[in-house]
Amino acid sequence: LQIVVTILNENDNSPVFEQTNLTRVVPEDTKVNTTIVAQEDVSASDADLDTIYYQLTTTVPDTDGYFAIKGVNNPEIYLHKALDYEKFNSTTLLLYATDRPVGSTNDTNTATATINIFIEQADTRPPWFLPCTFINTDRSICISSPYTGRVNISEKATEPLILEPGPIYAIDPDYTLNEKIVYSIVGGDADKVFSVDADTGNLTMNKAATSPGPYLLQVMATQVNNIQKYSLATVEIKVINKSDYAPYFESRIYNGTAFAGVAPRRFVFQASDPSSPLMITAVDDDFPNV
Repeated sequence: LQIVVTILNENDNSPVFEQTNLTRVVPEDTKVNTTIVAQEDVSASDADLDTIYYQLTTTVPDTDGYFAIKGVNNPEIYLHKALDYEKFNSTTLLLYATDRPVGSTNDTNTATATINIFIEQADTRPPWFLPCTFINTDRSICISSPYTGRVNISEKATEPLILEPGPIYAIDPDYTLNEKIVYSIVGGDADKVFSVDADTGNLTMNKAATSPGPYLLQVMATQVNNIQKYSLATVEIKVINKSDYAPYFESRIYNGTAFAGVAPRRFVFQASDPSSPLMITAVDDDFPNV
């Protein structure tokens, strides 16, 4: 009597990852669809020779959707959405491997692998002149106002010019990189009246201004490591007549009369002459004929 015995495979083994904890450093400017973790590094095996099904999740809030797997049976992890270092600089992914499809009512065995992702800031932004104002909600674009200053005509200043709202200054908004920035005048000064210190941004005079101006200088801030990363700022320098005297009031005390019960914005009259409006006047000896 010949007896044939067939042994049925029982699902008594869980999938196994060769590596259960991986770390990857991903540059911020990595292109979408780039492979982050190769399939062979995150593929699980099963002693029961079952088909393995994969699912990827994240444990860090607001980082969902940036990374994905190629398919339910292909655990290769790729970049699904462009990164922004300002939004987050690290996340933790959990890759699940099961020997039954998701939603199966049969007994299912599961294995888990942890993938730690660290975002490396890339040189993606040009310099910002300060102070500046953010014009978008993700604070990726900051616009500065023009700088303004003034000089006396026919007089060369020996110290760096005082500007508003402050001195010329730019930063690298890729904060962790903080690349060195240099300054130069690229327009608005055909007569070479002004110079800017390449390292500090201080604006000085090479010679006196002989025309009434104003000068509208174009100052460029450039990253030393990449001349294609630059920004421009306008500096308006007004040329004025030199002021040797401070203005002063013609009288130290003014006496006026106001009538009770009158409507707002009515004249206050001179105390000595109730029919004449009170006038407070100042003079400047720099302008004797004004």
